[in-house]
Amino acid sequence: MNDFLPGDYKVPVGDVKYMKFESGENVFRILSSAIVGWEWWTSETKDGKEIRKPNRVGESDGVPVEAWDDEKNPVKHFWAMVVWNYEDKKVQILEITQRGIQKAIRALTKSKGWGDPKNYDISVMKSGEKLQTTYEVMPIPPAPLDKEIVKKYKALDIDLEQLYVGGDPFAKENVNPDEVHV
Repeated sequence: MNDFLPGDYKVPVGDVKYMKFESGENVFRILSSAIVGWEWWTSETKDGKEIRKPNRVGESDGVPVEAWDDEKNPVKHFWAMVVWNYEDKKVQILEITQRGIQKAIRALTKSKGWGDPKNYDISVMKSGEKLQTTYEVMPIPPAPLDKEIVKKYKALDIDLEQLYVGGDPFAKENVNPDEVHV
């Protein structure tokens, strides 16, 4: 066995504010209620470079007709919520556009045995790539949320509604969550 680096060492991820499902197991705790709506991507040229940007509207707001006609960048129904990402050990925003994951979490919320997903962790197992990608959603038995996680979440004062107007949900950030001490 090589002892150059600790066996559980991982390269630091930096200041990633959005959780993305990686291959393998992704465990998180939902910390906020979800906002829902429609999302589509557009491109614009800035300083000679193409920049892609997301456009989001509330579920009952209008999506431009040209967005529905863009086959390369389809309009998707999204959920966005604040989560604790156990892998990165950070409060992040998770956006879910995968219908299978949405259906599984919605079923959990309607279940008498599980209910509100803010009361337990969720594991999403991602396997495959591109069109062959599959997701399996499993709830993890309820357990109290660590007080340090709650403190970090409250310190951030995240405004998910900013996603609808192209704003930064973290703009009100008044404390670096990695510097919060319990």
